[in-house]
Amino acid sequence: MVDPVRKAGMKKVPLSEVKDDLSSFLRAAETQDIVITRHGKPAGVLIGFESEDDWFEYRLENDPRFRQRIEQARESLRAGRGISFEDVEPE
Repeated sequence: MVDPVRKAGMKKVPLSEVKDDLSSFLRAAETQDIVITRHGKPAGVLIGFESEDDWFEYRLENDPRFRQRIEQARESLRAGRGISFEDVEPE
């Protein structure tokens, strides 16, 4: 899922700049990912979170067990087992 707040793209910054002022880059990373470069080549990504909920969502989306469960559920739906969320009628 793409966070609409992060549509600003990525900013590339040399490691030397990040080391000099990490706190400002952490604040900037709340709205866009910061690609940290070493000798002009990507070396890592700084991802900031505006809230604890954002951190939880990031962890969930990147948990291989969660992703596997989602894929299993999709396979079940494709095989005709189960019911899709859209087909659930409110009580």
